[in-house]
Amino acid sequence: MKIGLFYGSTTCYTEMAAEKIQTQLNTLFDAPIVEMFNLKDVPVENMMDFDWLILGISTWDFGELQEDWEGHWDDVEKLDLSNKTVSIFGLGDQVGYAEWFQDAVGMLHDVVVACGANPIGYWPNSEEYDFIASKALTEDKTHFVGLALDDEGQYELSEQRIASWCEQLLSEVS
Repeated sequence: MKIGLFYGSTTCYTEMAAEKIQTQLNTLFDAPIVEMFNLKDVPVENMMDFDWLILGISTWDFGELQEDWEGHWDDVEKLDLSNKTVSIFGLGDQVGYAEWFQDAVGMLHDVVVACGANPIGYWPNSEEYDFIASKALTEDKTHFVGLALDDEGQYELSEQRIASWCEQLLSEVS
């Protein structure tokens, strides 16, 4: 299985999370099988080379896309992701932007599903989170459609969330 991790990062937090996810999954698979790409350096068409895509995005300002994703958005919408497994992780600030927490994750999820992807890696919306609204929630609001990280307000929880999510992903693809 070929795994491609694609992310956009403005302030390096998404990049740091991507590196941790890559390391964790490579450890769990006991092989260096996760290839990582910064979207500012590669075209989104490179995603077609992989069976499983792990996509990292952060939410900016009032529910906006991160700039690297925004610049590629039209190209993402044209991808045929049939027969691709997709997992999404995102960074957001649930205190400063409580009405838009993880919105970019929800927007990216909706686009990749519309492109035919098989999404995995939904993450529980637990009591640890405290926000007003999010486009990244499932219809029943019990899960995020990807891993929800908040390195602004809950940095101390990120490592464990990443480790747990990676173990969850491994069980979902096995």
